[in-house]
Amino acid sequence: MATGFVEGAFVHPLRGTFFEEPVPTGEEIPVEDVRLLAPVLPSKVVCVGKNYVEHAEEMGGEVPDEPIIFIKPSTSVIGPGDPIPYPPSTTRVDHEGELAVVIGRLARRVQAEDAGRVILGFTCGNDVTARDLQVKDGQWTRAKGFDGFCPLGSWIETDLDPSDLAIECRLNGDVRQAARTSQLQFGPNELIEFVSAVMTMLPGDVILTGTPAGVGPMAVGDRVEVEIEGIGVLENPVVDGG
Repeated sequence: MATGFVEGAFVHPLRGTFFEEPVPTGEEIPVEDVRLLAPVLPSKVVCVGKNYVEHAEEMGGEVPDEPIIFIKPSTSVIGPGDPIPYPPSTTRVDHEGELAVVIGRLARRVQAEDAGRVILGFTCGNDVTARDLQVKDGQWTRAKGFDGFCPLGSWIETDLDPSDLAIECRLNGDVRQAARTSQLQFGPNELIEFVSAVMTMLPGDVILTGTPAGVGPMAVGDRVEVEIEGIGVLENPVVDGG
């Protein structure tokens, strides 16, 4: 297992990580010859609810005056191609395609205008949710926190303007969610300011910025794809988690 960066059709391994000794080893490995893992292993994933107007409406509410945040555990993170388990304790598991912000350096009480300096880059995320348990519990920890409920990838794009990107989520090839990041009520910089005023963000931590309208159920055997302009596609199968 190693960290590296992609240029063209090749992966260039690093001697260390993105955060410590990010020095290329000089090797070149064809992308097709490697298995891509989750591009980062965060200490926490901070998620944002109801950050698109139409999604807030489909969930029966309005976009709040301040971001609604919650946390997915690090053990929920999986990579591209990894299976999303369908737990036996739920009868409805939903997809939620999202733009994910990866933090590159310690961030505490960062102002929005300075947020760019703490961002490593962006990747695709899927805030998988056991919808029936979310309603049943009232609180969201169980519904959002199952192992495998946070696919990330396929890599981190470090040179990207996130202000107006097309985002799409497909189930078995059919488009279920489609929007642009310009429709986010609170953009990445605002979210970093808000979250870092509550908790210190560590290098490698992730902020999921919220999902567009069109969330819906997945079934065992389905394949879900999250595609974001300028980043790529994150694809995962849904399997029996019993």
